[in-house]
Amino acid sequence: MGWGGHLRATMVLGIPLVGAQLGLMLINTTDTVMLGWYSVEALAAAVLATPLFFTVMIFGSGFSQAVMPIAAQAEGKGDVRGVRRAVRMGLWVALSYSAVVMVPLWHTEDILLAFGQEPAIAALAGDYMRIAQWAMFPTLVAHGLRAFLSAIERPRIIFWSTVAGVVLNGLLNWALIFGNWGAPELGVRGAAFASLGTTTLTLIILVAYVTFNRRASEYEILARFWRADWPDLLEVLRVGLPIAITILAEVGIFVCSSLMMGWLGVVPLAAHGIAIQLASISFMVPMGMSQAATVRVGRAFGRGDAVALNRAAGTVMAVCIAFSAISGLLFWTIPESLISLFLDNSKPEAPHVIAYAVPLLMIAALFQLFDGAQVAGAGLLRGLKDTRVPMWLAIGSYWAVGFTLAYGLGFVADLGGIGVWCGLAAGLGFAAVTMNVRFVILRPRA
Repeated sequence: MGWGGHLRATMVLGIPLVGAQLGLMLINTTDTVMLGWYSVEALAAAVLATPLFFTVMIFGSGFSQAVMPIAAQAEGKGDVRGVRRAVRMGLWVALSYSAVVMVPLWHTEDILLAFGQEPAIAALAGDYMRIAQWAMFPTLVAHGLRAFLSAIERPRIIFWSTVAGVVLNGLLNWALIFGNWGAPELGVRGAAFASLGTTTLTLIILVAYVTFNRRASEYEILARFWRADWPDLLEVLRVGLPIAITILAEVGIFVCSSLMMGWLGVVPLAAHGIAIQLASISFMVPMGMSQAATVRVGRAFGRGDAVALNRAAGTVMAVCIAFSAISGLLFWTIPESLISLFLDNSKPEAPHVIAYAVPLLMIAALFQLFDGAQVAGAGLLRGLKDTRVPMWLAIGSYWAVGFTLAYGLGFVADLGGIGVWCGLAAGLGFAAVTMNVRFVILRPRA
């Protein structure tokens, strides 16, 4: 296959995955926008609670992401049993992990108070989490099924199930946050109920597909679900734990940045939440392409095709860098217009939030290239099932470099939010360089 063929294959697999990632982010964006319309206090509470839920969830999803390269390599070898066992054990881990994290999530308000957040905002965040935490079960099981469907290159149902979730989430938010259509006005708790309903619907659609679709049902993923495959369970844990820690290292630095912005006040925290939301929307395209990279590199590695592996890697990296450059240009040229989408501009605090968020978004414009390159590099390494060294590279990049500079510039040098965001950019840049150097060293030569 030539470069054009690799580009087409990457786009066929990657575009639905990108669409699914954008859909998931649109769900979060809908929550942010509608809570911003409802009140700044509700928005600030969501800015604290949602990243905490996301951090716990994304750590658990690391084990589901481990299913993707394991199943992709097995698929490349034509090993149907290997695919089935990897996915089944990934779902075991997802269910077990979800049960364990229920206790700490229930005490979200206490955790936020311990980190110095305002009591009223922490109480609202706790109200949100006691409802939203039950979405952990359907969310992580759905992640495992998405990994399976990606590995066998059936990404369209992932996209369409996400679209269904987006529609339901918007309807439930509109009804339950504001009390429209005769529903009770629940504010931030309404957004939590909407999230729970959305994740449940998405899981039902995916379970129906893997059960009744002719191609997917050949793997019998859910048949004899209670049967343990201990070697495959250990393989999921071995590959998945470093992935989970890697993701946690990256997401954790952004959660800590939210906590640091909370120390600066409600307006900086709201501005930070909007800027992070915009940067995250842009990040979903490289993220989806990174998943495509894991599958395509994994399948090529499984069948021993070094030429296809390297061309797949080069294609994904080029797509990620190109899109990151375009999104960064938009952040740089029209920041006020983008930020205003998240606010009721008739409210008196809106101009202050916009003024604070504009320089943050300009910094985000600069680190888009770093973010796209680092997630693509991580996806390529996962296709090789190389996860342990990238874990240490991530910890060093995001914490030794990123956190140190974010705190130092933001509070020691007294640059405030701008300093915090400059530290984030430095951490992403260091990760981008080290991850891709690692892949160049390890990639097989033709």
